[in-house]
Amino acid sequence: MAFATLTLTAIDCPDPRVLADFYAAVLGGDIKDDPDGEWVELRLADGGRLAFQRAPELRPPNWPRADDNSQQLHLDLTVEDIDSAQEQVLALGARPLDIDDNGGERGFRVYADPAGHPFCLCRA
Repeated sequence: MAFATLTLTAIDCPDPRVLADFYAAVLGGDIKDDPDGEWVELRLADGGRLAFQRAPELRPPNWPRADDNSQQLHLDLTVEDIDSAQEQVLALGARPLDIDDNGGERGFRVYADPAGHPFCLCRA
């Protein structure tokens, strides 16, 4: 039996507002800034929340390596049109880490957000 409820996912990054803007453009939602800029929340329409916490010395994960500075977390984002979604995230500042080059059979593609965290676009 569960005894806790997930409240939000917090992500370390050098510039919380920049990363909140990126994910707001991808997922929608409303941004709530902390007065000191150390913590920014993205409140999604479905009730989910992402928070971005200032970590000036953050070293981005080295996806997909399991050794030094390996992946710390990643988000899976389901999309209807993976090609269109790819164009949009790249225009917003994401960079490709692992694009499916097997004719689209795999059903997901891996990118780094502007702070270097891996995320996947997953075909619905």
